[in-house]
Amino acid sequence: MQLNGSQIVIETLIEQGVDTIFGYPGGAILNIYDELYKNSARIRHVLTAHEQGASHAADGYARSTGKTGVVFATSGPGATNLVTGIATAYMDSVPLIAITCNVGTPLLGKDSFQEVDIAGVTMPITKHNFIVRDVNRLADIIRQAFRIANSGRPGPVLIDIPKDITAAVAEFTPLSESEKKELFTKDNYNKFSSDDIKAAAELINSAQRPVIYCGGGVSISGAEKELLELAEKANIPVAVSLMGKTAIASTHPLCTGMIGMHGTKASNTAVSQSDLLIAIGARFSDRVISNPKTFAKNSKVLHIDIDPAEINKNIQTYASVIGDVKAVLKELNPLVNERKATEWNDKVNEWKKNVPPMYTALEDLHPKAICEYVHSKIDGNEIVTTEVGQHQMWIAQFYPFTTPRSFLTSGGLGTMGYGTGAAIGAQVGNPTKHVVHFAGDGSFRMNCNELATIGHYQLPIIIIILDNGVLGMVRQWQNLFYEKRFSQTTLDFGPDFVKLAEAYGISGIRVSKEADFKAAFDKALESGKPAIIDCAIPKDEMVLPMVPGGKSIDNLIMEVES
Repeated sequence: MQLNGSQIVIETLIEQGVDTIFGYPGGAILNIYDELYKNSARIRHVLTAHEQGASHAADGYARSTGKTGVVFATSGPGATNLVTGIATAYMDSVPLIAITCNVGTPLLGKDSFQEVDIAGVTMPITKHNFIVRDVNRLADIIRQAFRIANSGRPGPVLIDIPKDITAAVAEFTPLSESEKKELFTKDNYNKFSSDDIKAAAELINSAQRPVIYCGGGVSISGAEKELLELAEKANIPVAVSLMGKTAIASTHPLCTGMIGMHGTKASNTAVSQSDLLIAIGARFSDRVISNPKTFAKNSKVLHIDIDPAEINKNIQTYASVIGDVKAVLKELNPLVNERKATEWNDKVNEWKKNVPPMYTALEDLHPKAICEYVHSKIDGNEIVTTEVGQHQMWIAQFYPFTTPRSFLTSGGLGTMGYGTGAAIGAQVGNPTKHVVHFAGDGSFRMNCNELATIGHYQLPIIIIILDNGVLGMVRQWQNLFYEKRFSQTTLDFGPDFVKLAEAYGISGIRVSKEADFKAAFDKALESGKPAIIDCAIPKDEMVLPMVPGGKSIDNLIMEVES
């Protein structure tokens, strides 16, 4: 059938199973938005307040549903406003399709109005990107983009379409059922052999002090069940990265909590004293290893990952298995010997009892109490999003996650302003779940314009602002390492978040006592409507434990004198 480029875009997206698009229109992409209008019964569009919010929403949608997120933006500043969101998705391996439209083909490269080489700009932060110069190739490029975004280690792909291509006509042939089946068959990235699996099993079976270091790749591959089987069969303690938080229930006896700069005493000490570290779907981030010369220095490292580029990149391995984590563990687990708890497990359990003293005697309104109360009300049916900073680490430390894909946060890029958009995408993709967004007052300012989106669509997101009136994490570093020179980290100039919420038709309340927070959260939960709870907390509340930069991860600050 003969279709124009805009029709081909919509038809091919629907063919790929896309039901929701996030975006913001503009002149160059107007033809596609006109076609979107005509197909509004077949595909949903969520209009955000800003393109960056749209990119984070598509990211949150993808992380929470396991589908591919899709975002639209126009040329020039519309396209560049996506860059932070694309980079966020790239760092955390999120499948995302960004479709931008550029000036017409004859105007490319001539500094035309609202023209930018968005393909050149995003080249380092995408798995691949395309400039479509021939409408006859448009459908196949979109199909290829989805395959790239979802194959191997997932990530974002950008498609830039000049405006004249969106109006040009070409023959469009829908895929047959067999072609669809072939298209949706994932490429085989399993490079391991039976010898690799046997060698890995031998390492595990001979280890006396094994530890699993669980990364986000476990959840991306859907290997939570296989991870648990390995850990329980051989009684191996499991330390989790920030991105691996929901791969194993925080309450599981073998879970030792987060590893790294703000990791637990149990995780950091266990890894430091292990004789075998089994890294699964993890990339040995600097926030995990701190000093590579001292990290797990007495341990053999077995690295299981789908991306061969991660092997020996930051830490030298003793052995590796390259492949999809789920596929690897399915082959590996039958060869692993059953093992009862040993003295090693007893030691790790003793270390788990070591918590910073400040967390045993809480003041009136403490992040730990907030996390525990929220969890008690919505356990198992929640998605939690965060911004970046102290509050992010408190959630990672204190919120007892029990279900996969229930924690959305920017790990690799550390994007302040990520969480509000991500909460929108999560709520749109999971309408029956409770979405709670935790934010610091500094981060929340960055994309609080997305309250317009939340209010317009009446998304029942509960936003909890841990409001200390400062850039908390930066102030903490200034407090500990810069002799309390608090340069430009005090936020004493508004806005009033309660009034801001009301301006967007959202209920808001400010609390400073635990009892008041509980009442406010209960009311927000029962209302089924969006709400903001602005929680006043002390400006010098610390995130502890903490490993000073460049130190060994077992060199933990557990207490700070006031």
